[in-house]
Amino acid sequence: MSDLTASVLETKNGFHVDGYEKISYDFTFLDGVFDIQNRQLAECYQKWGRVLAVTDMNVFDMYGEQIEKYFEHYKLELKVHKTKIGEKAKTIPTFLSIVDSMTEFGIYRKEPVLVVGGGLVTDVAGNTNFIRVPTTVIGLIDASVSIKVAVNYGNYKNRLGAYHAPMHTFLDFTFLRTLPVAQIRNGFAELIKISSCSHLPTFDLLDRYCEQIIDTAFGRLEGAPDEVRDAADKINREGIHEMLKLETPNLHEIGLDRVIAYGHTWSPMHELVPKTPLRHGHAISIDMAYSATLANNRGLLSDKEHCRLLNLFSRAGLSMDHPQFDGDILDKGTAAILKTRDGKLRAAVPNPLGSCTFLNDVDAEELTAALRRHKEIMKDYPRNGEGLEAFVDASDTGYTENNQKEADALQAAAAKAGSLNGSMNGNGVVHGGKVMNGHVDGVNGHINGVAEKLVNGLAEELTNGVNGFTNGAKA
Repeated sequence: MSDLTASVLETKNGFHVDGYEKISYDFTFLDGVFDIQNRQLAECYQKWGRVLAVTDMNVFDMYGEQIEKYFEHYKLELKVHKTKIGEKAKTIPTFLSIVDSMTEFGIYRKEPVLVVGGGLVTDVAGNTNFIRVPTTVIGLIDASVSIKVAVNYGNYKNRLGAYHAPMHTFLDFTFLRTLPVAQIRNGFAELIKISSCSHLPTFDLLDRYCEQIIDTAFGRLEGAPDEVRDAADKINREGIHEMLKLETPNLHEIGLDRVIAYGHTWSPMHELVPKTPLRHGHAISIDMAYSATLANNRGLLSDKEHCRLLNLFSRAGLSMDHPQFDGDILDKGTAAILKTRDGKLRAAVPNPLGSCTFLNDVDAEELTAALRRHKEIMKDYPRNGEGLEAFVDASDTGYTENNQKEADALQAAAAKAGSLNGSMNGNGVVHGGKVMNGHVDGVNGHINGVAEKLVNGLAEELTNGVNGFTNGAKA
């Protein structure tokens, strides 16, 4: 929540305003946030007597019945807006569909929306007072820390948005029990990011327990050794705490030298370049690995530390390279980030491992030489440095196999909505195809393009109704 104090002074030619905003919000670690014996979340809504929840379709399919029973137990009326969201559907139409549901619900100005899902859902839905329940590793570790809410536009991530803190964030790591391994791996990258540049003890734990953490869903799967769960809990708590310490003095990102931007210099351009987008964790891992090679070339990162960092990416199955990460993307990414960062590169790199420095004086020749060497190094790694399950699929997007009637309706909706999406594919064209391991194959399966009308349940006769609104388990 925010409180604003301000003063107004009359000047010779007008007025001068000084405003200071206090931002205050809480994080609560709570396994089983929707368990009936845990009343903390329900207490946030007692004064309202009702709840509007925005959630990902996959999350609702898995936990919808439990969520309904939870609020029924506490006699709170529940309405649910279900959305099918991926990076290519993290757009203005998706945002507007949520606004439509708020309007239909009759939301009061200070009434908090409950947002349940991964970082994509919380990014788009956090445009009013809201309470956040992240359900993915990225959502729990990374997106939960930031107060930035945004949508993509064109081929740029988070191009349009604002800064809006949640009222409360509940961190429930039991959601990871049902998260696909590919998504566990995806979020693991964010922990490498923060630890390699700011918290060496956490990096040491990641290095020690890498495979076990991924295989046991951060120690939450049944039968996971207590040692692994304890290590995972320490990693999570320390990782979140470190990011909060770094970001809270700079919540509105006024300062552009940001440690947590390691891995985010070229990845914002590269992530959405493949026809089927890279998972965020893989995109930033490519950026981080390349940046580490750049730092090693400069003598900022020792050969031993460089090798240790690359080996951790490889062991985790994270990408360190991709054929489309080339000189052209490097040039375009550099040009784009210079605009975002006020004319300076501000590339965060480990120096040494566990600490960070920012590079501003890197020219095109040095970047190209580092890329050439990086690709040579990758030849010594499995799959030439490409990651496992690196591309988005149904577990990221919530897309499921659509029948032809739905697909036809989606195509018709796309013709009307595509222009709102910043021409993600030039003219709002759908990226059709059945997803096979995250890749597009065919013409009658998943729709990964800009036709958000199916995604948002806005087209007539689609699964989620007129506004993606449901009340109960039936869509």
